[in-house]
Amino acid sequence: MWSFTKIYLVPLTVVVGYMIGGLWTFLTPFSVFVVMPFFDLITGQDMTNAPESYEKILESQISYRIITWICAPLQIITVCWGLFMSTYGKISVLEFMGIAVSVGVCSGVMGINVSHELAHRVNGKLEPFLSRFMLWSVLYMHWGLEHVVGHHRHVATPEDPATAKLGQSFYAFWPQTVFGSFNSAWEFEANRLQKKNLHGWSLKNKMVVFILLQFILVLAVTLLFGGKGLIFLIIQSLVAISLLEIVNYIEHYGLLRKMENGQYEKVKPWHSWNSSNRLTNQFLFNLQRHSDHHYKPGRRYQILRHFDESPQLPTGYAGMILLAAIPPLWRSIMDPKIKAIRERENRPVKYSN
Repeated sequence: MWSFTKIYLVPLTVVVGYMIGGLWTFLTPFSVFVVMPFFDLITGQDMTNAPESYEKILESQISYRIITWICAPLQIITVCWGLFMSTYGKISVLEFMGIAVSVGVCSGVMGINVSHELAHRVNGKLEPFLSRFMLWSVLYMHWGLEHVVGHHRHVATPEDPATAKLGQSFYAFWPQTVFGSFNSAWEFEANRLQKKNLHGWSLKNKMVVFILLQFILVLAVTLLFGGKGLIFLIIQSLVAISLLEIVNYIEHYGLLRKMENGQYEKVKPWHSWNSSNRLTNQFLFNLQRHSDHHYKPGRRYQILRHFDESPQLPTGYAGMILLAAIPPLWRSIMDPKIKAIRERENRPVKYSN
């Protein structure tokens, strides 16, 4: 259990970087994208699964939930702290950017990642609320809705904006997933209200409420912290959103479900890329065991399983993000893996235009 508290080191690096100053304000991205991949290689993989007889005990332990609950106020405090320091602190332009980027990385690694875990607890009220609260701080509230009702339904199909096509770079994928996910969430809400004979443009529409809440946040930040605060909020939000979407890119790149009698086959563990790198999974609440997450979305992070039959990433997410940022390098490593999968399935290899 305690291994998952490593996540609290991420906001700590933001504060430490600020206290030292200068280039050290970029300590958080350096720790996540340089130090973590290095230690990922050293600590290796953990492919063990909890015994089935022990799963219900693990799932019911409140301590695992408390670790994620603490992340919500910690995330908001970190963003507010960053707003105050970047606006009223005596810092250079370099340090301003360092703080904004570092808080953005924290908002992605801790904020959005934990909000993802909490968004799936649809049978409760507290955890979905905390999820929306965290997404509010990065101006991306619609994502929690779309992820649950859209992405999990359409994953590994052309209908899913969050599934990257074979040959598609992350930079081409970014607008597809950002704007496509928004449109998907809006369409879901509009259809839901239409079935109830309600108008789409109303406060019954969650998307309308999300937009209003985010407008209120932008207005409040502008009034309290001025233009510098608004720029900070936008930068840290864009960093967090981009970090989320590059992980989305990694998780499903090039994978497709088969059509069976005019319908897509059910989601299986081999429709998501998987990684069991020990350290990154401890930081990301087993998010890298993504195959099981899509196979059984209701499973809490502490009992997610490793599947040998799932396609395996060559390293953890931190290292894969660096590869995805360089499209030729990414394709040289990942495209042969997709080709091998499709050849085994006797399916054509088609590249994105």
